[in-house]
Amino acid sequence: MTDTTLHSALIGASAQQVRSAIRSGSYSGHTAGLAAGKLQCNLAILPERYALDFLRFCQRNPKPCPVVGVSDSGDPYLPTLGQDIDIRTDVSKYRIFRDGALADEVEAIDALWADDLVTVALGCSFTFENALLRNDIPVRHIETGRNVPMYSSNIDLMPSGPFGGKMVVTMRPIPRHQIDQAREISARFPQAHGAPIAIGDPADVGISDLSQPDWGEAVEIKDGEVPVYWACGVTPQNVLLDAKLPLCITHSPGHMLIADVAEDAETTILQTQN
Repeated sequence: MTDTTLHSALIGASAQQVRSAIRSGSYSGHTAGLAAGKLQCNLAILPERYALDFLRFCQRNPKPCPVVGVSDSGDPYLPTLGQDIDIRTDVSKYRIFRDGALADEVEAIDALWADDLVTVALGCSFTFENALLRNDIPVRHIETGRNVPMYSSNIDLMPSGPFGGKMVVTMRPIPRHQIDQAREISARFPQAHGAPIAIGDPADVGISDLSQPDWGEAVEIKDGEVPVYWACGVTPQNVLLDAKLPLCITHSPGHMLIADVAEDAETTILQTQN
C-alpha cells in the first residue's frame, strides 16, 4: 500500500491521530519524532505457552527489555496503555516469524490473530529522544528524517528457557560537551532503556563499522561528537528468532506502537498493571 500521509504531516499530531492514520492504512512509515511526550513501545506477540519464560527473560534483562504492558491471552487490546489501542492494526509495520525465520512483513495482523496470543509491550528509546530534543541535544536521525541506526553487539544477555543471545544497541552521535547531560536525561526513563550502556569506541561493544548498521540507517558523526550507545528494543526480536517459536510477531524496527500514556509515566503504568 502506498502511504497517503507523510511523516512530516504527522509531526505535532496526537498519539490517537497517528494511530488512526496507521489503522486506516494511510501511513506505514517509522514513528521516530511522532507524538512527542507519549510512550512508544516495542512489541513481542507470542503464544501463551512461551509467555512466562519470555517475561522472565525481560525481567532479567531490563535494559533492552523494559516491560510496560502485557495483554490478557487472546485479547488484542492494551487498556493500560490506551483505551482504543488495537494491537492488530495500530502498528505501522509488523514482522511475522515462523520457526525462527522471517516469514512476512505486513501492515496489519488481524488475519493472524488467535485466542492464545499474548502481547508484551516494551519501552522504546524514541521516548527519551523527545527529552533530549527539549534540552537542545541533537538527535541526528530525527534531524535527517531517518530511522535510528541499530547494531548487533557482543553483550551477553541473561537467558530464560529458550530465550537468550546478544544485545542489540542503538547509536546516537552526541556532542562531547553534552554527553553527561544526555546520560542524566535518559537515565530518568528506565522504561525506555535508561542511561547509555557504552560511549565511544564501537569495537568495545562489538561493532566493526558504524556506517553499516544491521537495522535502520547510518547517520553522520560530526566533528566534536562521540558515538553513544543505548540498549535497543530490537533485542527481543533477535531473541525470539533464535528461540525458533512456531509463531511470533513483532513490530518492524523503527515502527513502534504509540501509547496514550506520558513518556514519564512509569509509576502510573506499573500501578495500573499490578
